[in-house]
Amino acid sequence: MIISMTGFGRGEAAENGLNATVEIKTLNSRFLDISIRLPQQLQQKELELKELFQKSINRGKLNVNVNLTQQDNAQPSIKIDTTKVQFYANLLNEVRDVAGIEESIKVKDIISFGDIFISEEEDGDEQEKWDLVQKATFLAIENLMEMRNQEGGQLKNDLLSRIAEIEQSVSHIESVTEGRAEEIRKKLLDRIQLMVENENLDKERLELEVAILVDKMDITEETVRLAAHLKFFKEAVDQPQPAGRRLNFLTQEINRELNTIGSKANDSGIAHHVVRAKEMLEQIREQVQNVE
Repeated sequence: MIISMTGFGRGEAAENGLNATVEIKTLNSRFLDISIRLPQQLQQKELELKELFQKSINRGKLNVNVNLTQQDNAQPSIKIDTTKVQFYANLLNEVRDVAGIEESIKVKDIISFGDIFISEEEDGDEQEKWDLVQKATFLAIENLMEMRNQEGGQLKNDLLSRIAEIEQSVSHIESVTEGRAEEIRKKLLDRIQLMVENENLDKERLELEVAILVDKMDITEETVRLAAHLKFFKEAVDQPQPAGRRLNFLTQEINRELNTIGSKANDSGIAHHVVRAKEMLEQIREQVQNVE
């Protein structure tokens, strides 16, 4: 399965006048690296939030931003300090009595003491906030994975098209090398026979040396292994598990076989196809870095 490591997801949840927003941005990374910005009242929940991401995401650098805000139409969280109200009422009555004022005290007289109103802690219930953040997080992860899967589909198509081009190059190489070992052997024998006197030639020894040289120049094993690596690459693309690490390994193995073919072949036609295949492989290597 091809899943891109780059993406963005946003989730919102609202309840009882409180609004939670979670935004996730992901980038390439060899491992899972999670960075979270939380409101002060939920700092102790960072580890639990990371565990939520670890259940859905295997690799990538995650930048997570969590916000909690009070809705505009929410009721103000204010209550009255009844102790102070009673105290100020008694105090004003004493002042009225001492001053000989007959007028009774009014509400406006008491509210002139600003500290009779207490703003309830805006944090509210911690569990309620955490539940709301979790809902927003699940939505953000869902949106993120949808985007990463869409980009992964595009990556898959691109990777398979480039693998097909490498397979075409391998097919050309195989057609060029068909019967090449016998041809190389004959040419070597002819050249050696021209260089030495026939009566001093140990034909068995000559055949052995030529066989060793031909074997060193034969690329049949390399083309077979290369074809197998390409087959495994296509299988890894379609497997249900994240394929990034395996694709990276197979890319290295494909590059190894191409290098060996290029060095052993000693043929300009084969070298041309090897260069073309390596160009495609370099583009594949860059794309694989984006795969989870």
